[in-house]
Amino acid sequence: MSQTQTRIRLGAIIQGPSGNMSAWRHPDAISDASINVAYVTALAQQAERAKFDFLFVADGLYINAKSIPHFLNRFEPVTLLSALALVTQKIGLVATLSTSYSEPFTVARQFASLDQLSGGRAGWNVVTSPLEGSAKNFSRDQHPEHSERYRIASEYLQVTKGLWDSWEEGAFVRNKHSGEFFAPEKLHTLNHKGHYFSVQGPLNVGRSPQGRPVIFQAGASEAGKAFAAETADAIYTRQETPELARAFREDVRRQLVARGRNADDIRVFQGISVIIGDDSADAERRYQQTAQLVTPEKALEYLGRYFEHYDFSQHELDAPFPDIGDLGQNSFRSTTDTIKKEAYDRGLTLRQTALEAATPRPTFSGTAAQVADGLEQWFTRGAADGFIVRGGTPTAFDDFVDQVIPILQQRGLYRYDYEGNTLREQLGLSEPENQFVVKAEERRVG
Repeated sequence: MSQTQTRIRLGAIIQGPSGNMSAWRHPDAISDASINVAYVTALAQQAERAKFDFLFVADGLYINAKSIPHFLNRFEPVTLLSALALVTQKIGLVATLSTSYSEPFTVARQFASLDQLSGGRAGWNVVTSPLEGSAKNFSRDQHPEHSERYRIASEYLQVTKGLWDSWEEGAFVRNKHSGEFFAPEKLHTLNHKGHYFSVQGPLNVGRSPQGRPVIFQAGASEAGKAFAAETADAIYTRQETPELARAFREDVRRQLVARGRNADDIRVFQGISVIIGDDSADAERRYQQTAQLVTPEKALEYLGRYFEHYDFSQHELDAPFPDIGDLGQNSFRSTTDTIKKEAYDRGLTLRQTALEAATPRPTFSGTAAQVADGLEQWFTRGAADGFIVRGGTPTAFDDFVDQVIPILQQRGLYRYDYEGNTLREQLGLSEPENQFVVKAEERRVG
């Protein structure tokens, strides 16, 4: 067992109605879940009662009429999690925000504010924005190339981390008698001048209760893994088998060591979907009930999103998957590579490829005990430090909480209560030192 952690860690994804792109049509679905405050609040509090480590909100910056329905009308993540911070106490709050279409000072301030509002529970899922159409919403002529997006992100994180270190802990003394509001020696100005950004600082929000927000990275490309090894605290990824997942995790951990970090400085989370039934046949019935809501036409639209909203309807549905060249290389690169490889290796038609993409089978399906067995197997084999869970049907997350969590607890694989108050404490991550304090100490000793 290559695990450094003794228990499974869990995140709950907030992403509209659970299931596939047409799950909003399911009889049990809350059709406006993406914008329903009562629904999202109830989900957050349910996850907290189940002692989940964090809530995870995905996001995107470009839509058109063919986008996934719940993408068309949904909350901005930091705004949503700021509201949820006031109705939860312990659970972490992880929001997705792009480095390609935002400014470091603004983002540093947003997440520092969320961290203060929540008492140290904020996390930032750093993305570089895969959709080329995003440029059209930000007065840009074109979308940055894939590798350049990660170069931008690397410098971006240097700036935001520097801004989060603007103030040392205890800097604001607020001494009414002496008139001293803050200790000047505990204020640090960044004065960053780099290739992409020039940011003076300091940040006008004090130091986080957890040092600084937890950094997540989502993606499985080589550039994404290198970026995560350089700067992230956690990764959100998806592999199809425990063998592939273990190889991915071990590769990332090796890259951390190569960059002078400890391999245990990162947590690798596999994104999973689950369906729990009375038996395997019942779980399959539930999957089919949701899968059949997706028409071939809608599946083609879903598939096109990964390939820069390519119009697949111009091709014959039951012909082999078409040769579309390098389309997708500057968007969801690891996903599009996988889709094309599977289609060509297995000889899939366009219809089969689209339906498989739009109606993915759950990672774990069957009885509650069978799902728990699968999670235990992946965890104990070193395939993941934890999982980010979404339901494969609109009621599957409820079933997971009610039926699977108790089994994991009984097996000693999952906690009965929170161990701390901050997200770093929940994830077993150490609090980062203030870089300016470290440099000052190095100068003093040297």
